[in-house]
Amino acid sequence: MKNTERTTVMTAGALLGVFSVLLVYFGNPANMGFCIACFIRDFTGSLQFQTKAGVQYARPEILGLILGSFLISSIKKEFSPRGGSSTMLRFFISVFVMIGALVFLGCPARMWLRIAGGDLNAVVGLVGYILGIGVGAIFLNKGFSLGRAYLQKKTEGSIGIVVTIALVLVVLFVPSLLINSSKAYAPAVLSLVLALILGGVAQRSRLCTVGSFRDFFLFRDTTLLTGSLMILLTAFIGNIITGNFHLGFANQPIAHTEALWNILGLFVVGFGSVLIGGCPLRQLILAGEGNTDSMVCILGLATGAALAHNFGLASSSAGTTSAGRIAVLLGIAFLFVIAGTVRKEVVHAN
Repeated sequence: MKNTERTTVMTAGALLGVFSVLLVYFGNPANMGFCIACFIRDFTGSLQFQTKAGVQYARPEILGLILGSFLISSIKKEFSPRGGSSTMLRFFISVFVMIGALVFLGCPARMWLRIAGGDLNAVVGLVGYILGIGVGAIFLNKGFSLGRAYLQKKTEGSIGIVVTIALVLVVLFVPSLLINSSKAYAPAVLSLVLALILGGVAQRSRLCTVGSFRDFFLFRDTTLLTGSLMILLTAFIGNIITGNFHLGFANQPIAHTEALWNILGLFVVGFGSVLIGGCPLRQLILAGEGNTDSMVCILGLATGAALAHNFGLASSSAGTTSAGRIAVLLGIAFLFVIAGTVRKEVVHAN
């Protein structure tokens, strides 16, 4: 059973790496075949929640991941609406996770893809990511918990799916309703199909970049870690084949060289993702299974993206901003307060 699970996780990681290289080859930004943070940010722009030119596009990949998970979970009778645990805390933790990602310039999936493309700034960021997950794991051991999720009505868990399907129809048939100021994107149908496949496989595998290190720290379990390593390996091979591997710190696509803020940005992402129970990619997959807590996390990520660009928090190739640095420090303080004060519910016998 364990070997089967490991094989499925490795397959999901390999597909993410291969599909990322393909999407870049067909038009997505370099080292950004799949970046959940960047793509949610772009989607908020397409809906005019933020108006930063160049990062406004309804990325079909986001929709495909959710729908792929929904289809497989429905076929396997695992679509089970549940949620209701610490809704507001999940929302605000997710806001800071997104801000940390946009200060670094990428989610954990893109971190691996940037490393696979030779970006040494992402290697520096990986240090912060691992440290953040490690700190989160310490608080889990000390009893941190956002509470249990409860079964909910099918209607409750289906709302997000209905919205996702509606957005797919808009993207494919009436894209003029949305704003598109991006110049780098793969064909919509290709992006959607590859994301559908990946979403389905990720649902079966529990692929999660934060779970990779969290499970190792807590249980010495390397199953999920093999998935992350397969992302790195397959994307690295693909970049070599396509001539997109460029080793170094300088002149990397959509990246900056401020080491401290690469570390601290991903520290927030790692720490916060442990607290909400999964990385941004994992939240999309869980949303496809009907998890309303994860849907709330996605709304928090979208809000964080809008705030980051409307208030100058997001970094650029020129570097970080003063506002972005302050937001990351506030995020770290917020996460420590939440992790240190929220505990598992204890039921006392009468």
